[in-house]
Amino acid sequence: MKRIVILLIAFCIYLSTYNGLKAQNADYRIVPLPQSVETDTSRCFMLRSGMGISYHDGDAEMTRIGRFLQQWVEETTGIRLALAPNDKKAAIRLTLGLDAGSEAYSLVVDKKGISIKASEPVGIFRAVQSLRKALPIGHWQEVRMPYVRIEDAPRFAYRGVLLDCARHFFSVDVIKQFLDVLALHGCNQFHWHLTEDQGWRFEVKALPRLVEEGSMREQTVIGPNASTGIYDGQRYGGYYTQDECREVVRYAAERYINVVPEIDLPGHTQSALHVFPNLGCTGGPYPVRTSWGVSREVLCAGNPETMDFLKTVLGEVCDVFPSKYIHIGGDECPKDRWRECPKCQAKIRELGLKDDGKHSLEDQLQTYVNHEVEKFLNGRGRDLIGWDEILAGGLTDGAIVMSWRGTKGGIEAARQHHRVIMSPNVYAYIDHPQLKDVAKQPRTTGSYIVSCSKMYSFEPVIPDSLTNEEQKCIWGVQANLWTEHVAYPEHLFYQLLPRLGAMSEVQWCQPERKDFEDFKIRLPRLEKLYDCIGVKYCHSVE
Repeated sequence: MKRIVILLIAFCIYLSTYNGLKAQNADYRIVPLPQSVETDTSRCFMLRSGMGISYHDGDAEMTRIGRFLQQWVEETTGIRLALAPNDKKAAIRLTLGLDAGSEAYSLVVDKKGISIKASEPVGIFRAVQSLRKALPIGHWQEVRMPYVRIEDAPRFAYRGVLLDCARHFFSVDVIKQFLDVLALHGCNQFHWHLTEDQGWRFEVKALPRLVEEGSMREQTVIGPNASTGIYDGQRYGGYYTQDECREVVRYAAERYINVVPEIDLPGHTQSALHVFPNLGCTGGPYPVRTSWGVSREVLCAGNPETMDFLKTVLGEVCDVFPSKYIHIGGDECPKDRWRECPKCQAKIRELGLKDDGKHSLEDQLQTYVNHEVEKFLNGRGRDLIGWDEILAGGLTDGAIVMSWRGTKGGIEAARQHHRVIMSPNVYAYIDHPQLKDVAKQPRTTGSYIVSCSKMYSFEPVIPDSLTNEEQKCIWGVQANLWTEHVAYPEHLFYQLLPRLGAMSEVQWCQPERKDFEDFKIRLPRLEKLYDCIGVKYCHSVE
């Protein structure tokens, strides 16, 4: 009897550890799908704990990537690899020297192990992420790696996601987790929306009152807009110090993500007007806005102090953010105040603006503001990005257009040979519901559905509307997460995932590689990785 009990105990222990004893296969059908995958499933390389990761230890970036890979393999599979710099016989070898674009890579598995090559460290990082996603989730003694040759490179140079931290504020820790998720999906641009009517989030040391007073609103509307008349009665706010912004930039750069800061102007600035009412057309008072929607209170374009203010703010933005690109918003700027403002009308006369039959005088006045800001940014070695409203008064010479009101603005900008980032609201706005049954989801901006399939179906390059040369101006694609109704990290990631998986294939894959039904087959493996790293996501896909 005693022997039977011992055998039963041993069997139970075996069952409890069985998951850690068996091997599992890697699967290279990941999200986003690589451009070329040639697999030989009849042969495999066995990856086990104790094997080495080789890289050139004199290169700080390669060393960091090696450590990332070590961490991710252990988190994903339980297999602990050793760092083995300069060991040409290591199981995983990270090497530079590929004759290809900066983000391109090759990943080969054969009897010698796993060889990853790229021309630059960023390509190695992209390959390492692909390897990470190919690994089985669990705790294994070994992983079977079928022989494979992957040749991969992204379709678009700019692959971004916007997070609005002005309507609702998220901590630096949440921002870092957000960046980790972006890196997992092959994104390389984090568009950080930092200022709004409802709150100013960026510390300007020369103007400390901007965050001391402009970052806080007295309360927040409950419901879609002010028409409900119901507010929560709670003061709300927060801001990022410049040191915190630099920490976000550092963290993003280690993951080969550029941080594009947005300081919205000349509209969406009521939080700044609250602090400096002299910069408005009426003189105020201007409370930090407590409801959503578009405010008609905007910066006075005829007041010379306005440009001084913008140069002070943007000067410090350039000091903190090394990004080549600075986003100035430029959207939803009502011109009511400008039409009534003596200073704005005097500025129109001073500039000699004339009705050209295409653009109103006030639209041209906004272009003047854009021109002045762009000259300042160019002087700091930066390029200007703006929403497609910056087309209204005529584009500035080097402006980059982010097309959000459909694709029409992007097409028009491409015809003028400007770089274009396609981000149309009906395909790319992830603040909207992703399921037809709205009752099954947290509250969102609810005018239309942006499902996974809808997002996946988007084709950013429109051949029938653009010549071959103009098509080259479609520089990238971006998804946008506005946060009027997204106040908590769990809701943030629920809105983002798995739609970012769909968007990543729009950003990365050539059109002929895309297949939504196949994407749905590959998605559950990625969702297991979401579980592994501890982020929420929507479990339904439509």
